[in-house]
Amino acid sequence: MNTTKAIAAQAQAIQQTETALIELFVRLAQVIGLQRSIGEIYGLLFAAVRPLTMDELTQRLGISKGSASQGLRLLRSFGAVRMEYVPGDRRDHYVAELELRHLLGGFLREKLQPHLVWGAGQLNEIDRLVAALPGDDQGLLRQRLIRLKRWRTRGQKMLPMMLKLLRV
Repeated sequence: MNTTKAIAAQAQAIQQTETALIELFVRLAQVIGLQRSIGEIYGLLFAAVRPLTMDELTQRLGISKGSASQGLRLLRSFGAVRMEYVPGDRRDHYVAELELRHLLGGFLREKLQPHLVWGAGQLNEIDRLVAALPGDDQGLLRQRLIRLKRWRTRGQKMLPMMLKLLRV
């Protein structure tokens, strides 16, 4: 009887830990503008003691296969999740990448770098719009636009250095 209680207590502790980790990664995902399911998937894989299949992810998280597939694809593109071979099982199995430098490097490459490239065109468009404004409004906004362009330039210069520092 005590063995049964001990097993139940252990299972409950594992479940609570898993839930807390998932919640942590859901909040982190939301802070950086990612969907809740991205945080759930990464959180569950982070907590898992063995590689999980997409079916296991969908069942345990209560998400659709489409959401799981899309989330895994995004997490893999960031380098946050990788596939792992499981002998005797033909299904794809996933594990969380635990190295911060891989996580951060993937995020910088996949999220920030494209935004900086897109921002150049957007700033040129804003420059055109500001040029059409009356004098007083134009002066203030032109100064702010110059500041934005500096931020973008600095970001583009810093990104390769940050990636090199992370060695990714």
